[in-house]
Amino acid sequence: MRERLRTWRPATPPLPADLEASVVDTDPEWFGRELAIAAQPPWWLWRLALTTVSPAVSLFGRVLVTGSVPEHLRRGPLILAANHIGDYDTFTVAAALHGVGVVPRFLATGGIMKAPVAGPVLERSGGIRVDRGTDVAAHAMRVVLVALEHGGQVLVYPEGRVGLTADGWPERGRTGLARLALQTRVPVIPVSQWGAHEVLQYGNDWGKLRTALSAAWRQPALRVHVGAPVPLDDLEPGRTGDANRARTRIMAAITRGLVPLRAHEPTDRIAFADPTRPVKAVAAFPGGLVPADVPGAGPPPPPAGTLRR
Repeated sequence: MRERLRTWRPATPPLPADLEASVVDTDPEWFGRELAIAAQPPWWLWRLALTTVSPAVSLFGRVLVTGSVPEHLRRGPLILAANHIGDYDTFTVAAALHGVGVVPRFLATGGIMKAPVAGPVLERSGGIRVDRGTDVAAHAMRVVLVALEHGGQVLVYPEGRVGLTADGWPERGRTGLARLALQTRVPVIPVSQWGAHEVLQYGNDWGKLRTALSAAWRQPALRVHVGAPVPLDDLEPGRTGDANRARTRIMAAITRGLVPLRAHEPTDRIAFADPTRPVKAVAAFPGGLVPADVPGAGPPPPPAGTLRR
């Protein structure tokens, strides 16, 4: 039974003929599966899970969502760029995006994707494996491109990890997302969120259970804001400096959306004390102060509302 659980995986859709040449013998065994899944509409079971499990996110806090995605954008591909604040925020963001009519595909680390049962289910649901620092890391970008070409809506954490700044504002991020946006011309929707870090502590020990139980009792506010598309039309792929400019605008948009979500807290530190969380990074915009001359500046979103079902 243990071996059957370890090797089990849901049925994979067939690989479209136009993608068969994209897979060669030297590719990892999962690459063809992920390409086939990326070329398909979201799995019915993933849609069902978003519908039925999203309310359960509120067991550990009050999910409050502002902003929206225009209907015409919900019908096509999207890049959703979110700040990463803790292990629970994936659930919070998934519930929030489902509430505004988006069915996200997530990038996930190779370790999670290799887990029995959960890994295959996540893969079949559109999860895209990221093996950072390996010779197959570039395969994730190829899967993302196929997903976007087929109308997929992909959630990316541009910081590449849980943010480790002392003040909690997003890190500078990487240029990979910016280059992807400039290459594909797919709209980039900034997703700002705060509060999920109170549900599961950073360190992987029994403290996670303690913080989860505490959150279930305290019901912290799990705030998410879905912003307007980041203006990138004046930038070009391959032009010197434009990838950095795009990255700056994306992180600026996420930071601006975050300002009202944490208006009740100090701007120079995280109010929730988590001694397991290291501090070894600098925010792109310390204190949440984004210069007005960064394109996309505008009024902050209204106070967080309620999750739309």
